[in-house]
Amino acid sequence: MTLYLIRHADAGSRDPYSSSDHLRGLSEDGMRQAARIADRLGDSGVSRIISSPYPRCVQTVAPLAERLGLSVEFHRALAEGAFGPDAAELLWELADVEAVLCSHGDVIPDVIDLLVDTGTVIDGRCGSAKGSIWTITSDGESLLTASYAKTPRKPDSALR
Repeated sequence: MTLYLIRHADAGSRDPYSSSDHLRGLSEDGMRQAARIADRLGDSGVSRIISSPYPRCVQTVAPLAERLGLSVEFHRALAEGAFGPDAAELLWELADVEAVLCSHGDVIPDVIDLLVDTGTVIDGRCGSAKGSIWTITSDGESLLTASYAKTPRKPDSALR
């Protein structure tokens, strides 16, 4: 089984004086990144798409959901500021399905650290750039490996 943990695509800059940052959606660049993510994962066999409820995450996975005819499920454990162990627990619960999860730059590094602490092997480099994808493999019970890739540069490019 494979899980894809995606950091939301580009959403422009955070306004430090705004109390509505949770409502910020994707920029034009972010919309293009979301389309490339859909191109990359469109044939992946994903049966569930789970996202932070923040618009920038939902918009990141919406093109993929539309392509696959799936609804986007919302989970607070993936929201910005969420407790890393809760998000990691969600991944362990999904170890027996093919799923996409979309979260934020403050949650994903904590999740990866927790996976490493519990024996998941990191294959290659680490990161959490906007629009990046962590591919996490499992045997249906344990999360075995995790590999990181930035957003594909163009629709037909492979993740590296």
